[in-house]
Amino acid sequence: MAEALKNIRICDFTGQLAGAGATKWLAAMGAEVIRIEDPVRQGQWDVLRATPPFIDERRGFNLGGGFNNHNTEKLGITLNLRTDRGKEILAEIVQHSDVVSENFAAGVLDSWGFGYEQLKALKSDIIYVSNCGFGHTGPYKEFKTWGPIVQAISGLTFTSGLAGEEPAGWGYSYMDHTGGYYMAIAILLALIHRNRTGEGQWVDMACTEAGATLNGPAQLDYSANGRSLRRPDSPHSNRNEWPAMAPHGIYPSQGEDEWIAISVRDDADWRRFREVVQEEWSSNARFTDRSARLAAQDELDEHLATWTAGQDKFALAKKLQAAGVPAAPVQRPEERIEHDPETKRLGLWPRVQHGEMGEVRVDGLPVTFSKTPWKIEAGGPCLSQHTDSVLGGLLGYSQGELDALREEGVI
Repeated sequence: MAEALKNIRICDFTGQLAGAGATKWLAAMGAEVIRIEDPVRQGQWDVLRATPPFIDERRGFNLGGGFNNHNTEKLGITLNLRTDRGKEILAEIVQHSDVVSENFAAGVLDSWGFGYEQLKALKSDIIYVSNCGFGHTGPYKEFKTWGPIVQAISGLTFTSGLAGEEPAGWGYSYMDHTGGYYMAIAILLALIHRNRTGEGQWVDMACTEAGATLNGPAQLDYSANGRSLRRPDSPHSNRNEWPAMAPHGIYPSQGEDEWIAISVRDDADWRRFREVVQEEWSSNARFTDRSARLAAQDELDEHLATWTAGQDKFALAKKLQAAGVPAAPVQRPEERIEHDPETKRLGLWPRVQHGEMGEVRVDGLPVTFSKTPWKIEAGGPCLSQHTDSVLGGLLGYSQGELDALREEGVI
């Protein structure tokens, strides 16, 4: 049973990746996360509710795989905040919560009458954590953004292309996930401060700044050496300049689009590698010394690619590892999820039960706690799935009152 955060309640407006990913971690550690959505627009606060991947031919706002993945173990309620009664109920939930979390554009909660000052008036020690594209202060605070824009302005898009080619982009919202991780850490740190001092606070975050932190090596190279990342003499995409190794790269293996990674770090590795290869070219005295191998990397790569191309990547990796040579198969995500023994040991992709999808796989947490393990068993909430149980159990509303609120369009 997940108990590390079992006494923490979060009034949650987060969605998509950068916000929902944060409160997913906290829910998996036992926090009660009450995710509030709009009953009128049927889940359109979060585009992932009705977008791929889907598990079958069915479509609908309860069937988006991404939404389910990022909202496991959360409670889902609907509340129409265009109504005075809806706002009164939200105020009650805030008064029973430790944290209010959101990743809307800057100013949305203020426009509802629930900015930090109003939240603090409802509960003096409330923790309010906002996470938007550019934060609530500074020259870009009025701007709204989306993943590819954050990726570009944070510098990540530029890092993805090779010298002489246009930037390609990363193809995935790594900065959103990073923002979610930082948001989870921020919530925990604010809780620690509150538990120590009794003080709540507003934590203001920006996903663009979270994305910028992923540029560490490029920023260091520029600040220390004055070198831009994408330059004519920048490292080969399949080789690493430091530490100097040869051969060192990704090589084809048996099958269509199958690959293996091999690193020969030094001359001792080369001798062990040569015992496995046992090809005429590997016995050439010219390659005995690392400096000579570095000078002949193109020739070595050609030989090695020919040798690896006909071999199973898993079997060859094991053979090289047994000889003491660093090697690993390049795995597809499904290979890692379904077949890797370490993944299975960690339970990294657990199966959850979803109200409409049934049993599906989701991301777990890549950490193991000896005393306070995480738990992910319940899928993301269907729209309004827990409205009655939360308003009835937490706030004490009777079934008659709930029926009346539903009739009025409040829930």
